[in-house]
Amino acid sequence: MTQMKNQGQLQRLNLVCLAFALFVVAVPATQAETKIITQAELVLRTQQLVDSIAIGNQAPWKACFAEDAIYTDETGKTMDKAALIATIAPMPQGYSGTIKVVKPQTRIHGETAVLSYDLDETETVFGKVLRARYHGTDTWLFRNRRWQIVAGQLLRYYEDPPIGKIETGRLDEYVGNYKLSPGQTLTVFREGDKLYIHRGSIPKILIEPELPDLFFRPGSEGRRLFHRNDSGKVDSMIFRRNNEDLVWTRQ
Repeated sequence: MTQMKNQGQLQRLNLVCLAFALFVVAVPATQAETKIITQAELVLRTQQLVDSIAIGNQAPWKACFAEDAIYTDETGKTMDKAALIATIAPMPQGYSGTIKVVKPQTRIHGETAVLSYDLDETETVFGKVLRARYHGTDTWLFRNRRWQIVAGQLLRYYEDPPIGKIETGRLDEYVGNYKLSPGQTLTVFREGDKLYIHRGSIPKILIEPELPDLFFRPGSEGRRLFHRNDSGKVDSMIFRRNNEDLVWTRQ
């Protein structure tokens, strides 16, 4: 009986030791991540990040960004982690939106992973639906047994404004020759109901109306603003780009 009792105690002790060993092994496994990461996992984590924006949930951002991370947003503002986290706040009342991660591409080399992707955003502002597209690139690094973003950058795709309406006859008010400086001139001319710019050997450029006296070149940033003098006659064309102006004086 004593021998059987000792054997039982020994078996229980072995089981306790085994359970403790498994526990010791399991704890780091739940706290640490594997060095191997896939595109699907990177996309999943990125989707969780953008899903948290509308509700202002900072937790995923705190977890996914390294303490020494650097991030540049679509406005060109560069931030550290603390400044980035501070931008995550709930949308104002009357606003709602969703963001979808699409077109992902990855380059994974050892403990470094680069994820390039597009973001399709749909935002509703008091019932009005707005859409925007962005392109992001994040660099993930495996350190301290975790995958985290150490650098990120977001760009916004340029989108043409809606083409405005303008009476065809009014296009003649813009037709003429314009001078920037000695030897630098261009011609604004009309073909049917379209307005074009021509300069030197450069092919003619179509400009579309956004508003009366305000035109844009499809697929290109910047605006062409036709200025009028006190008598209401067009006397110059202002090419505005990046908030800087080139003034072409009408001849």
